[in-house]
Amino acid sequence: MSNSFQDSFFNLVTTSSKTRNSNVIKSHNVVMQGVSQISFEEDTSEGIKVVLHKDGDGNLKEIRFICSCGQTKSLVLDYSE
Repeated sequence: MSNSFQDSFFNLVTTSSKTRNSNVIKSHNVVMQGVSQISFEEDTSEGIKVVLHKDGDGNLKEIRFICSCGQTKSLVLDYSE
């Protein structure tokens, strides 16, 4: 795999289930949940992409493996007791 990660930060938002009646989400129904960091790495010889999903504190939450054939496998980490 290559050694260069491309990190992107995203704001996590949620809406109430009441607002799912249409395709329009109004700003007063959106709640900020925090920040998520996405890291991306690709193995050019095997055709596998690895996506690391971290929370705002840098804790790893999910590892997703994406094959060039389109199949994905995910490993979700839960730190709760």
